[in-house]
Amino acid sequence: MLDINLFREKRGGNPEIIRESQRRRFKNVDLVDQVIQLDEDWRQRKFELDHLRKDLNSIHKRVAQLRIAGGDATELINSTEENRRLAAEKEAEVGEALELLNTKLEEIGNIVHDSVPVSDDEVNNAVIRSWGEKRLQEPTLKNHVELVKLAEIAEFARGAEVAGSRGFYLKHVGMLLDRALTHFAVDFLVERGYEGLRPLPFMTKDMMAKCAQLQEFDEELYSVGEDKYLIATSEQPLCAYHAGEWIHPSQLPMRYVGLSDCFRKEAGSHGRDTLGLFRTHVFTKVEQFCITSPEGNDSWDRHEEMIKNSEDFYKALNLPYRVVGIVSGALNGAAANKYDLEGWFPASQTYRELVSCSNCTDYQSRKLEIRYGEQGKSDDQLQTKQYVHLLNSTLTAITRTICCIVENYQREDGVEIPKALQNYMGGKTFLPFKSKQAPEVKQKN
Repeated sequence: MLDINLFREKRGGNPEIIRESQRRRFKNVDLVDQVIQLDEDWRQRKFELDHLRKDLNSIHKRVAQLRIAGGDATELINSTEENRRLAAEKEAEVGEALELLNTKLEEIGNIVHDSVPVSDDEVNNAVIRSWGEKRLQEPTLKNHVELVKLAEIAEFARGAEVAGSRGFYLKHVGMLLDRALTHFAVDFLVERGYEGLRPLPFMTKDMMAKCAQLQEFDEELYSVGEDKYLIATSEQPLCAYHAGEWIHPSQLPMRYVGLSDCFRKEAGSHGRDTLGLFRTHVFTKVEQFCITSPEGNDSWDRHEEMIKNSEDFYKALNLPYRVVGIVSGALNGAAANKYDLEGWFPASQTYRELVSCSNCTDYQSRKLEIRYGEQGKSDDQLQTKQYVHLLNSTLTAITRTICCIVENYQREDGVEIPKALQNYMGGKTFLPFKSKQAPEVKQKN
């Protein structure tokens, strides 16, 4: 969430910056004024509560003085009981007012960075750069849906019978390819100084609420019982790894490579690349996650490093791609800026998203109370609370990368294996087609 002081002009804040950010997001600007009003209401109630507590303390002192002097303190003690009752009522009001304030505050997204293209249509995403020689249209090119069947990488009919819509089994070579990509990706980041973390596939409801966007609960997240949710990305548990901690400047930057299975309902994705392995309910993902200082350009420099890591990874696989800057209207609430890396899919002659790379600045760390600095210093010494910056980036969503590999490495009789993966595949260099081409059967969304 945003720093409430940004809404307070008397404390040096500038609400107009937030209003402009909301305009860029094509979101409700009136939310800013609603937060300002709710904040004023909360502070007024807090002032009244503090006044009641001050009176209560004063009465306690007078009662003590009367008792020492041998006087009658009955009347004062009675007034104490009334004061306690009023303070308890006011304390409940303060709690309700704060809850209303925070609920409304969470509806406002991070401040959009000035470099983000302003538009509400992803057609206007800014192409920043592209790499690789694109394979052009050929009469015999097959799409990834056909190819994973012909090479017997995955089995969909049995998968759907067992797991329902978009269910699948990775067959022998598919499992080996999945393992090869996973090991290569983890090694790739470890060699660049990243520390590995393998989180559990679920989080408590309270902790997930601090890491996920509100709309994700309906569109993405699977619930487990009443108090847990399956993770949609390892970004979520990695965000929470240092919750409630202070991080000293000497510890930064922190670089983590997260490996996890991810679970997504994909409720809003009907008709969007839902065939084959491209958009499934369960997949393995290798994630970059970085924690930086809020000082200067530290997090922005790290943002560039992370997208470069992803580019170098796809260069190593020799997969053509382009990097695009996502328009303001398509940013999720936590992101101040986001790059996508899109791989080239020759059968459809189009680019498709493989990587998302976001700088969330202190938007997530503020809610998770991940403080920057040295614990024990007073607020006067620190001048203001500071929070670390959190960044996340896909390195590879395994099955989606497999889709890109099979389209770009296809031959008439099978699929070549990228050189970077061959050692991880026991020296295997080629996956021959085994199944006969059959009429396409559409999977249920």
